[in-house]
Amino acid sequence: MQEPKRHQLTDWLPTTNKEVKIRGWEELDVILFSGDAYVDHPSFGPAVIGRILESYGLRVAIVPQPSVTDNLQDFEKLGKPRLFFGVTGGCMDPMVSNYTASKRRRDKDAYTPNGDKGFRPDYATSVYSKILKEKFPDIPVLIGGIEASLRRVTHYDYWSDKLLPGILETSKADMLVYGMGEQPLREIVELLQKGVPFSSLKNIKQTAVFINQKEEKLPVVNGWEDVTINSHEACLKDKKTFASNFKVIEQESNKLKARRILQGVGEKTMVINPPYPTMTEKEIDGSFDLPFTRLPHPKYDKRGPIPAFEMIKFSINIHRGCFGGCSFCTISAHQGKFIASRSQESVLKEIDKVANMPDFKGYLSDIGGPSANMYQMKGKVQSICDKCVAPSCISPVICSNLDTSHKPLTELYQAVDKHPKIKKSFIGSGIRHDMLVPEFNKNADPKELDAYTEEVMTKHVSGRLKVAPEHTSDPVLKLMRKPSFKYFHMFKERFDKINIKKKLNLQLIPYFISSHPASEVEDMANLAAETKDMGFQLEQVQGFTPTPMTVATVIYYSGYHPYTLKPTKTPKTKKEREDQHKFFFWYKKENKEWIKNTLNKVGRPDLLRKLLPENNSWKKNKNAKEVKNTFDDAVPVPFNRRKKKASRATSSKKRRR
Repeated sequence: MQEPKRHQLTDWLPTTNKEVKIRGWEELDVILFSGDAYVDHPSFGPAVIGRILESYGLRVAIVPQPSVTDNLQDFEKLGKPRLFFGVTGGCMDPMVSNYTASKRRRDKDAYTPNGDKGFRPDYATSVYSKILKEKFPDIPVLIGGIEASLRRVTHYDYWSDKLLPGILETSKADMLVYGMGEQPLREIVELLQKGVPFSSLKNIKQTAVFINQKEEKLPVVNGWEDVTINSHEACLKDKKTFASNFKVIEQESNKLKARRILQGVGEKTMVINPPYPTMTEKEIDGSFDLPFTRLPHPKYDKRGPIPAFEMIKFSINIHRGCFGGCSFCTISAHQGKFIASRSQESVLKEIDKVANMPDFKGYLSDIGGPSANMYQMKGKVQSICDKCVAPSCISPVICSNLDTSHKPLTELYQAVDKHPKIKKSFIGSGIRHDMLVPEFNKNADPKELDAYTEEVMTKHVSGRLKVAPEHTSDPVLKLMRKPSFKYFHMFKERFDKINIKKKLNLQLIPYFISSHPASEVEDMANLAAETKDMGFQLEQVQGFTPTPMTVATVIYYSGYHPYTLKPTKTPKTKKEREDQHKFFFWYKKENKEWIKNTLNKVGRPDLLRKLLPENNSWKKNKNAKEVKNTFDDAVPVPFNRRKKKASRATSSKKRRR
C-alpha cells in the first residue's frame, strides 16, 4: 500500500510566472481562467480540464479567480498561449454562487478560501472572455463549464429578469464546449496539433460555434441531420415561441444520435453540434485516474479552508449522468441522461489515495454521484435506447428496458468497506427512494431492493437518511417528473420496518421545494398538513430558483409548458413565493395568524384544522433538529453533490443538487 506523498509545488498546474519558470517552460500551450479557487481534485471541473490537457502533452497553466477590478494584470501575467485560452465561470453558475433564491447577494462563496465573497464577478465566463478577446484578439477563446453549457442557447436569466442570447454572443468567445469536456477537447487538441486553424473547427461534436452564412457555408457532415429552432429575435418577440424551442433542445440533448441544432442570432447562425456518445468505462476511468493531488493549491494555505473542498474532501464520485430528468434540475442537461460509471478497480484506486491522505481518519463522507443509486444502470436492449427521446427513464413510470439492479452498487460498497483503512463509508448523495419501492419499480427484484436499502441503512448512514420527494401534490409532482407522494409513504414504511428490526434509531429527512411551477397555496398547505401528519418538522426546504436549461424555468418565464404549449401557472411575485414558503414553518408563532387568514380566504378550513388544531398537539419524529430556513441564505456546493446543494443549478443535484 502506498505511503502518504509529500507534495512539491510542481505537483499542481502552475498559476504564476514563477511556477511556470520552475518547470523550465518558455511558452504555454493553453491558459485556463476559472471563477473558482484552484482545487486539484476530480470533482472540480477546471482541474479536470487542466489535467486532461496535460495528459495530451500540453503545457497548461491556470489563473484562478483573476481580478477584474484593477488594471487586469491577471489576464496578461502569463502572456499568450500557443493554442488557446480556456475560460469557465467555475463549478456552478456564478449567479447561483453569488445570489440567493430571492436575489440577495450571498454572504459566502463556497469555492473561495474562507468562503470569502467578491472574488467571482457576475456572469464570470462572459466577463473573462471579453477581457481576453480585447487584450488578445488573435488568440482563440474556448469557453466551457456549467455556466457556458447551460446558457448555450437563448435562455431566461432570473437575476436580470431578461431573455439573453446564447453565451457565445455575450462572451464574444470563439467556441463553446458543452457538457463534460474530455471528449471534444481531445479532438480539438489533435486537430490543432496537426496544424488545422482554430477558425476551421466548425464540426467538432459537443461544441457550439457561430457561422456567418453570408460569408461561409454550413459544413456538411455525413450522417448528421439538422434542426432549426426559433431565432433569438423571434424568442424576444413572443414567449410561447421561446418555450417551443426547449422541447427540441432537451430531446436532442438526450438522444444517443442527435441532430445538429441551428439558431439565428442577428445576422449569424449559432451551430450546436451533436453530443459525443456517453463515455465508456475506460474513458471515465482515464479521467479520474489522472495524477490529481486532491488538494487546493498551496497558495491558499494561509487564506483559510475552501468550503466546497472541505465538503467533498473524503468523498468518491462513482458515476456521471442522471436519468431522472427532473424538471427543476440541470444535471442531465450538463452531464447527460445516460450513466457513465467507473470501474470498481478505478474507484478502489482512488480510495487508496484518500486513505493515505495525512488527515484521513477512516471515514469516507460519500460514495455517490448526481444520484447515489444509479451506478452501472443502463438499458437492457441498446437499440431501444438508441431510438428514445424521453427526457426521463423513470418518469412517469420506470422504463421496462431500464436495468435498475442495485447489485453492482451493493458489491462496490462491500469492496470499499474491505479496505483496511476504511472504518466506515457513508452515502451522502441523494438516494432515489422511488427506485427502492417495488410498487413503483415493478421490474426489479424486491429482495434485491430491500437488500440495498438494508445495506445503506445499517452500514452507510450516520443517523439520518436524506431523500427528495420534493412535493406532496400529484399535479406538481407530475410536472416535476417525480412519482406520486404515495411512494414516499411506501418507502417510509420499509424504512421504519428496517429501523425497528435492526434497532437503528435512524431519522428519515425529506427534501421539499416551494414555489415550483403548478404549485398553489393550497398545495403547500396540504404539503404542510400531510408531512405534519407523518410526524415531520421539515428542515431540508428551499424555494425554487429558476436556472437556465430546465423545463421549470421555461414555464416560470413564459407561462407555457414547452411540451404542450398550454398555459401553466407559477408563483412569480416575491409575495407569492414567500407566502408559499411560510407553510414549511406552520408551527412558528409568527406564521399562525397568517395561515388562519390564508386558509379561510381560500375556503380550506379542513386544512386549517389539520395544521392548527384547537388542542395544538402533534407527534414529532424523534431527534428533529431546529429548522433552518434555506429560502434565502443557503450556500451552494458542487453541482454533482445534489443532496447538499442550496440551488438546483448544480449540483450540483444539486439542487444540488
